Amino acid sequence: MPQFNSDPEAFRGEIREWLQQNCPAPLLVPRIGDLQIVWGGAKFVFKNPHQKEWLARAAEAGLTAPEWPREFGGGGLSRAQAKVLSQEMRNLKIPPPLIGFGLTMIGPTLLQYGNEAQKLQHLPGICQGQVRWCQGYSEPGAGSDLASLQCRAEVSGNDYIVNGAKIWTSNADEADWIFALVRTDPQAKKQEGISFLLVDMETPGVSVSPIKLISGSSPFCETHFENVRVPRSNVVGKVNGGWTVAKALLNHERSMIADTFGVGGGLPRRSMADFAREYLPCDEDGMIEDPVMCDRIAQFEMDARAFGLTLQRSRDAARAGQQPGPESSMFKVYGTELNQRRHELMLRIAGPQALGWQGPGFSSEELSLTRAWLRSRGNSIEGGTSEVQRNVIAKRVLALPD
Repeated sequence: MPQFNSDPEAFRGEIREWLQQNCPAPLLVPRIGDLQIVWGGAKFVFKNPHQKEWLARAAEAGLTAPEWPREFGGGGLSRAQAKVLSQEMRNLKIPPPLIGFGLTMIGPTLLQYGNEAQKLQHLPGICQGQVRWCQGYSEPGAGSDLASLQCRAEVSGNDYIVNGAKIWTSNADEADWIFALVRTDPQAKKQEGISFLLVDMETPGVSVSPIKLISGSSPFCETHFENVRVPRSNVVGKVNGGWTVAKALLNHERSMIADTFGVGGGLPRRSMADFAREYLPCDEDGMIEDPVMCDRIAQFEMDARAFGLTLQRSRDAARAGQQPGPESSMFKVYGTELNQRRHELMLRIAGPQALGWQGPGFSSEELSLTRAWLRSRGNSIEGGTSEVQRNVIAKRVLALPD
């Protein structure tokens, strides 16, 4: 693991040189779609060898989780250094070496609530891209009212026996572990009888059924637990105290979703104007001739830029030790709406070329446009519906009366 200069400006030159030397050049091409995304995990299939090479080099340097402690596989960078790293990666149009719930959700939660054994067991594998995580919160009968969940964990010696089901479990069919909310005291009040449990997806009794959406595919699954034996040591935080852990993780999740929907999750992205120039008439200076479309594109780009800067301020606050709060609900609502606007605008720009579903006559990117638009319709439901988020904003941010 390289040693970098602690001075932010000296570090800037060092990390820029390191990035230029270590990120494979074929990855420095902004794309739409998932050709640059690396989720990691035992079941992940790399789209090309450059992804695997970039992940290995970044993980060895601790740069998949730059601010996590080195003893857990992170880079041990200061918040000032991490900010410089993020800036330089954007400047060089370098994609993140790894994304996923491990880095954005369960990892930060374990750093806050996990014990030393749990951190040592799970965090290094996350950093190295060896383990992929999914989230077991919602149930067929417990969506917006999550505290009414019924998936039970009953004590059996040193283990829990887990029975129940989770739904909308994103990428459960490709995950190695799941962090789940389970009811460990059915006699307690709803929020007080819940524990936060880590479960290996290869444990006997765990089964997964994918759910297909209107877009033709889906990351969503239904996950069933039938007499699944899980060590009691896999509880994060206190037994029956899982609601506190769950709320902290939800704040991380909503910030993550807002980032992904709103500004691309750190991936290099072509500007909307560059995308439009491929489909709309332009003058000799490359300016789009349609004034109405120019106005729509400019408004979107300004809104996306402003939202990105707001998210950056939130990241800076997190690096200063401030945990995400209810304002993450604001980010999630706006990020959802911004992402849906993006896909609406892209369809308008591409026109008939956005209507392809399969077969010849369309590029691979064009074939994904309508599917991506259809998929974006679910953004206002996943990660907490926009209606629920607005209630959170009203009560916990604006302090409005009931």
